[in-house]
Amino acid sequence: MPNVPYVLDMPAKRTSCVVFSSPHSGRNYPDALLNRTVLSQNVIRSSEDAFVDQLFSAAAEFGAPMISATMPRAFIDLNRSAEELDPALIQGARRHGHNPRVASGLGVIPRVVANGRAIYRGKLTMDEARLRIDTCWRPYHARIKSLLAESHDAFGQSILIDCHSMPHEAVAMASNAKSRRPEVVLGDRFGASASAEIVDQIESAFVSAGLSVARNAPFAGAYVAQTYGRPGRQQHAVQVEIDRSLYMDEAQIEPNDNFSAFQEILREVIQDIARIGDEPLRLAAE
Repeated sequence: MPNVPYVLDMPAKRTSCVVFSSPHSGRNYPDALLNRTVLSQNVIRSSEDAFVDQLFSAAAEFGAPMISATMPRAFIDLNRSAEELDPALIQGARRHGHNPRVASGLGVIPRVVANGRAIYRGKLTMDEARLRIDTCWRPYHARIKSLLAESHDAFGQSILIDCHSMPHEAVAMASNAKSRRPEVVLGDRFGASASAEIVDQIESAFVSAGLSVARNAPFAGAYVAQTYGRPGRQQHAVQVEIDRSLYMDEAQIEPNDNFSAFQEILREVIQDIARIGDEPLRLAAE
């Protein structure tokens, strides 16, 4: 099991209340997974938000921390509750009502990758599941909580940018002949996880960079946004989904020729977003 479940890139000085997080870009595939899976290496990576941590790596330059998972989503999904255990995969797990994510195989220990392809032959023990949660999930979320608490204490507010990527085909369904296909989808759980003012500023950062933006369709935000977004308490969380075709070859899971150029575009976006929280709230300072 890993000793380091995440990588944390801290700025020399915290000048922003924003925290960037990439929970699905981990690519350290442990033997505990590779020795058990029935999938090829490329297929098992299909649910990975490949290279998203690299796309947002400039965060620390602009005074904001960036935390990235090291373990892959196929091993443990950090954007799920630790209680979302799948009885179809984990021996002894109990069903607690109907959970569509768990039912489809996308619990905290995923049973499938993209397009519903099963990861394992047979089941995992509860001990295996708990070990992954205790050594990967809990440290990651404990660090996010502390980073957000530090932001709130210093600036009177916290903004979590939950960084993800989406298959190109996923956004095809979210567009029509009259509108430009979205390249970025912002999820604020329809206003439940972030204030409209904050989301407007985040959207403006992407639009100013020439990117088309949609909100909450087809992705409105999952566990991370739901857990850390409390806009009434000046705690905001926004999920960001980026079309993978903009920067990578989805079939080969490799950066494409546009990767560096797109990374530079995002550098400007990151700078603009970090500026949203570069001064304490006036109410907090008065």
